[in-house]
Amino acid sequence: MLNVFIVTVSTFLVFSFIHYAAKKKKPFKRAFLSMLLGVATLCAVDLFAGLTGVYIPVTRLTLLTSLAGGVPGVALLVLLSAF
Repeated sequence: MLNVFIVTVSTFLVFSFIHYAAKKKKPFKRAFLSMLLGVATLCAVDLFAGLTGVYIPVTRLTLLTSLAGGVPGVALLVLLSAF
């Protein structure tokens, strides 16, 4: 559980730095929303698994992938589950 916390905080700080370096307004808010959108997308894929036939189990690995990758990370998980 400590590993998940460390990776989450590290990802948040890296995203915040990237947004700050790109001179975006409110870099912390943008980083948080990017990570939140990734987790929300993972939850949506899991919620609609019965309708779409795409099932991604929510594990530490998939959670960290959705946190670090955002929506493209979840898209990668969907593509990997297809093969």
